Amino acid sequence: MKYDLNLLRTFMALMEERNVTRAAEKLGITQPALSNALARLRILLRDPLFIRERYGMQPTDKAQELAPLIADTLAILDDMILGQQEFDPKRAERLFTIAPNSFVEFVLMPAVVARLRVEAPGIKLRLTPYGTDLAETGVISGTTALVMGRIPDPPDNLVVQHLMDDGLACIVRADHPEIGNSISREQYERLKHVNMLPPGRLRVGLFQALERQALRREVAVSVTHFLAIPELIAVTDYCSTLPTLICRRLAHDPRLKIVPSPVDLGTFPVDMAWHVRYRHDPAHRWLRELIGDVARQIATP
Repeated sequence: MKYDLNLLRTFMALMEERNVTRAAEKLGITQPALSNALARLRILLRDPLFIRERYGMQPTDKAQELAPLIADTLAILDDMILGQQEFDPKRAERLFTIAPNSFVEFVLMPAVVARLRVEAPGIKLRLTPYGTDLAETGVISGTTALVMGRIPDPPDNLVVQHLMDDGLACIVRADHPEIGNSISREQYERLKHVNMLPPGRLRVGLFQALERQALRREVAVSVTHFLAIPELIAVTDYCSTLPTLICRRLAHDPRLKIVPSPVDLGTFPVDMAWHVRYRHDPAHRWLRELIGDVARQIATP
């Protein structure tokens, strides 16, 4: 029986998204086209593969069994075929799905997009949430091109590159009645705090740093995005502990004041990872090099 290799990519997109609409968006096809491909897959593999349930499409046992085999097969094919292709960034047209954590999205991605606009205007990016698990990002299956953030304990099929390190500083309102150009341990522990609750690992790192230094913090408000913090700090006497590079961006806001943390809270790493199938993909390699260059420039004081 003849079959279309694109069906295997359809299978992997459904395994990752567990939703027909999102899988179609990821593949750049219409929902009816994906449904048609799924029907062909079911005939080809003689199994329902995905069962529609209340909260999405759940893979059958056979689909779970086939998923790693299909992922490895696609990796081998991509490595062989893409590695033979030439890449001209000025003329290339391609969509990359990237999963940055909230820190990378705020600090790094605007500069990456600005570079792409000049050097590779046909390259488009689709940003998807990092989430709490690498598997959720799609990078382990290869449906997502890159993941960026803290990447502890990566599986063997991921290549990890270190991008930068960043530290932590404090932010208060510019006319804070108690805080001048520095903040003491006693002041830090007396103030109320705005806490960032990102879906990734940054929150864990900050809590661990505070615990190592036996530094207490009374959290008054927890938010899910960095952009909410300056608005809260500007109208309260609260304090927030944020990555230094984010503080550097917020320092331009006249309502705010950046001060060093009262104790050394150390640094945290920012990494980039991708599936081994993209090792020799010239477009993917070019994008990785561009991101690495942007990271080096941003991390330089």
